[in-house]
Amino acid sequence: MSQIVKGYLLIKLVPGLESSAISQIRMTQGITEVNLLFGQWDAIAIAEAKEIFELTKLIVGEVRGIQGVQDTTTLLQTEL
Repeated sequence: MSQIVKGYLLIKLVPGLESSAISQIRMTQGITEVNLLFGQWDAIAIAEAKEIFELTKLIVGEVRGIQGVQDTTTLLQTEL
């Protein structure tokens, strides 16, 4: 049985570019959900991939490259 690697991305956005950045994040393949937040982080996204390497490429190569994304922190989901 194949497991999916799931990460929760906490995202800081550049003021004034929030709407555009959120739209681009939502259109990124591998991102299953994006929600806006109030507080230290501006948004949270759920990313899914078949393996950790693919998840890394998705976050570093795509999400962090979107204009308006200032910073991210990724929390990996795990099982006990």
